[in-house]
Amino acid sequence: MDTRVEPLWERLLAGDERAVARAITLVESDDPRGRELLKRARPRTGRATVVGITGSPGSGKSTLTDGLIAAARAAGRKVGVVAIDPTSPFSGGAILGDRIRMTRWHTDSGVFIRSMATRGHLGGLAAATLQAVALLDAAGFDTVFIETVGVGQSEVEIVTAADTTVVVLTPGQGDAVQAFKAGIMEIADVFCVNKYDHPGGDRLRREIRAAQELGEHGEWLAPVATTIASQGEGVADLVRLVDEHRAYLVANGGLEAARRRRVRSEVRSALGERLRRELVDGEEEAVDAVLAGRLSPEEVVDDLLRDVLLRSP
Repeated sequence: MDTRVEPLWERLLAGDERAVARAITLVESDDPRGRELLKRARPRTGRATVVGITGSPGSGKSTLTDGLIAAARAAGRKVGVVAIDPTSPFSGGAILGDRIRMTRWHTDSGVFIRSMATRGHLGGLAAATLQAVALLDAAGFDTVFIETVGVGQSEVEIVTAADTTVVVLTPGQGDAVQAFKAGIMEIADVFCVNKYDHPGGDRLRREIRAAQELGEHGEWLAPVATTIASQGEGVADLVRLVDEHRAYLVANGGLEAARRRRVRSEVRSALGERLRRELVDGEEEAVDAVLAGRLSPEEVVDDLLRDVLLRSP
């Protein structure tokens, strides 16, 4: 075992922000020390409330998340935020739009904000999102918000990462049409019509309700909150609805199911990331082989899997 892990682990358990940041960086880079920290962290997870904030670009997710942070801090809760940003085409890192909108929390020791780049990972999350959530949970953060990158109806992976998923829609941007397509309506535990003061706000709320009546749903029917996040209006009501959903999960054994869903997704994500890295070195050769008709894409994958298995200890 790497002797450098022990002091970092002790600092992480104490909630040291630099230790948390270092641990997440080790996980993102697939460092063996990150793997060891995750193994140690796992038995200490399952205590944090994990809330996903998703929706189309421009719906005000970051401003809304900022308001939710304020509400959680007012309640004395320690808050972690994983803000997923698009990948920079130049550096490959996160374009820090979300963190810029939350600058007022940088001096608050009870708030930790981490921007993560998608780096080609689909579904609105970064590959290491779930590991970062586990580390924040183990470090004693009471509430963890995951704000997705904002990619529309394909952004459904958040449901595997969060206990409660808040889908943010706005009037006048065609969000009603997007929401009614398969996927985005089904993942919402709570709907939030943000920028409710814009024309069409009440109509969008009614359309969401009408769509729910036409579709299938279980015992929990996702409620609809209305907010003007830029002015702080309606955020308290949204917090209440999120708390009600958590109470529902507690009463019905849903939290353990959510935790298992997170770990299952984490394993699958690790597999996909490993294969993606393995392909990088030989990607152009593989493309040439497919274009020349020597191999099919399926045969490229077969060869890749065979090579990975042969190199495994």
